[in-house]
Amino acid sequence: MNNKVLRRTTIHFRIRNKISGTAQKPRLCVYRSNAGIYAQLIDDLAGQTIASASSKEIKVAGSKSEIAKQVGTLVASKAKAKGIENVVFDRGGFLYHGRVKSLADGAREGGLTF
Repeated sequence: MNNKVLRRTTIHFRIRNKISGTAQKPRLCVYRSNAGIYAQLIDDLAGQTIASASSKEIKVAGSKSEIAKQVGTLVASKAKAKGIENVVFDRGGFLYHGRVKSLADGAREGGLTF
């Protein structure tokens, strides 16, 4: 494992020790790859994914940050359909900047609070 991946996984484990999702307030988990961005709403007590969205579902062209914002609004609309308004944000060890921040802003605009 290279240093960049090791650093991210170490930070992610540190974050995961502090936060956990429930059915009423699930964890909004973000994963960012070079090509796409993925978001899941996870109930850690039951070990289930409640809703998910990814950049593969977005068919509109644009910059990676614009697509990440659309993924945020998409996961927020799926959460609203299931009656979820409050979430715990898990940035997955990534810096809260760029695409991760755009996804969070899109989720907030979609109606999620965290």
